Amino acid sequence: MGTVITVIALLFLLFVVFGAYATVKVIGAAKRGVDRTISQARRTVEDTTLRAKTFAQPGPQGELAQLRLTLRTSMRATQDALHAGVAEDESLKESLSLFERLSAHGHELDAELKRLEAEPDRDTLATRLPGLRERTRRITQSADSLRWAARDRAHRFAGDDLDTLSAQIDVEAGALRHWTKEPGPATSWPDAPGTDTAGSGGRTRPTDPQPRPEDRSRRSAITPPGQRPAYPWQKKPRPESTT
Repeated sequence: MGTVITVIALLFLLFVVFGAYATVKVIGAAKRGVDRTISQARRTVEDTTLRAKTFAQPGPQGELAQLRLTLRTSMRATQDALHAGVAEDESLKESLSLFERLSAHGHELDAELKRLEAEPDRDTLATRLPGLRERTRRITQSADSLRWAARDRAHRFAGDDLDTLSAQIDVEAGALRHWTKEPGPATSWPDAPGTDTAGSGGRTRPTDPQPRPEDRSRRSAITPPGQRPAYPWQKKPRPESTT
């Protein structure tokens, strides 16, 4: 009885632990989903605000907003392309590591542009804008180069696979249409056994028929048997008595 109670208690404890683990996993997944949704919403709001600033604030502030929008759009597109491609192509891991290093420079530039948006001195902004433009151009150009290289690689692999598949389909289609091929030369049957192919005129020479089993038995019955050999241990035949 005590053993049964112990087993039941252990099973109950296992169920409690498993339920707690499942609850934590579900809560974590839900929290990650909420965080992802909040981040996407925040990015959408920021991008919308930057687009509005490019039209509403002409001058250095509007150009800063345009630089931020260009930088964020390029970096986000490259990040999505590399993360989507690395799941199918392991060679993109090196490109992803390079992008992470480039992303550090992009975050630094984005933070600097964001701080300069609140700068009231337009003359200072005007003097710093050429350098900011050059940095933005270099970072976005590198990000675009990685993104298009990854896309070209994926398209190349897809094209090679399509070429191979098309060749296999052509071979299979040709095999299915085998009846449309030209008929080959007619095959002749082998010569019957006992025919003389070397004879003149194509005539055949008759061969002796093989004796049948009943003929052999009849011949053995008609032909008298030969004299049997005599052995020393056999008794000599007794002469018949005459009356």
